[in-house]
Amino acid sequence: MARIYVASSWRNLYQPEVVAALRKAGHQVYDFRNPEGNPGGFHWADVDAGWQDWQQEEYIKNLSHPVAEKGFQADKDAMLWADTCVLVLPCGRSAHTEAGWFAGKGLKTIVYIPEIQEPELMYKLFDAVVCSLEDLLRSI
Repeated sequence: MARIYVASSWRNLYQPEVVAALRKAGHQVYDFRNPEGNPGGFHWADVDAGWQDWQQEEYIKNLSHPVAEKGFQADKDAMLWADTCVLVLPCGRSAHTEAGWFAGKGLKTIVYIPEIQEPELMYKLFDAVVCSLEDLLRSI
């Protein structure tokens, strides 16, 4: 069975279903929403309630905030542990950075597109692009 890092977004409605399906299939799965030792996961609001109003300098400074460092370390450790990445769309920059890291390391990286998205040619860099949970499970 695979050790899977699910890369996605807090706003993604499909992420919990993907985590559950992968676990039901017998895989070990890192869930950034509920990482071991940090229920509820990392939120920028835990660093500063006004995070959405930061200027660039505040953004850069707060990357080193202890709460941000802890969240980053949890995700990074999970990436080092995993042998597979599932990128669940729609998602943002962090998830795409994570998927790119996996692909760059030569680790299996799969894009799951449960709803229509703007086409992305560079997804050809990844091992598979699928649009159903059944195809996702088969591709692992």
